[in-house]
Amino acid sequence: MDKFSVLNGLVAPLDRANVDTDQIIPKQYLSSIKRTGFGQGLFAERRKYPGFVLNQPRYKGASILLGRKNFGCGSSREHAPWALMDFGFRCVIAPSFADIFFTNSFKNGFLPVVLTEAEVDRLFHECNAFPQFHLVVDLERQSVSTTNGEKSFRFEIDPFRKYCLLNGLDEIGLSLRHADKIRAFEDKRRAQYPWYF
Repeated sequence: MDKFSVLNGLVAPLDRANVDTDQIIPKQYLSSIKRTGFGQGLFAERRKYPGFVLNQPRYKGASILLGRKNFGCGSSREHAPWALMDFGFRCVIAPSFADIFFTNSFKNGFLPVVLTEAEVDRLFHECNAFPQFHLVVDLERQSVSTTNGEKSFRFEIDPFRKYCLLNGLDEIGLSLRHADKIRAFEDKRRAQYPWYF
C-alpha cells in the first residue's frame, strides 16, 4: 500500500449528496479483483453526460474529490475506492461517509476526510470560484489547507488508521512486520508436530 503523508492536489467538486457505490463503480465493472483498471468505470453512467464534473478539462488530473454528505452509501464494494484511486484520486473530503466505504477506503490507502458541512460549503465555493483550485491535505497534522495557508481546517482520524496510512501498511503489511516471529513459530511447530506438515 502506498504511504500517505501530504497531498497537494487539484480539487474536483462533486456537488451531490448520497453518492452510492453503484454510481461510483457500476456493477458491470466488478468482474475483477486485481485492484487496477477500474478508473474507466468510475462514475461511468454520469460520465455519459458532457457536463459531468469529471468530463470538464479544468478538473483533469484532480487527486482530491470534494463531496457531500453520506458519500459511498449503498452496497459494500471494495471496488469503489479502487476505482477512485485508479482514476487518480487519493482523497475524498465530505461531511459524512457510509461506514463500509469509509472502512474500505482506509484498508486500501485511500483517505476519506470528514469536515463539517459549513467547511465543505466553503470549499465548494472556493473550488467553483477559482480554476485550478488546489488543497493541501496533511495527514500528520490532520489538516486541509488552501495552498497559501489562508484557510485551514482540522479533521479527526483514528490513530491506528493514521499510523497505517502514514506507513503504507494494510492488514497483510501489518502481519509481515512480524515475519521473523511467524517463521520461528512455524519452525517450532514443525519440529514439535512433524505429522501436521
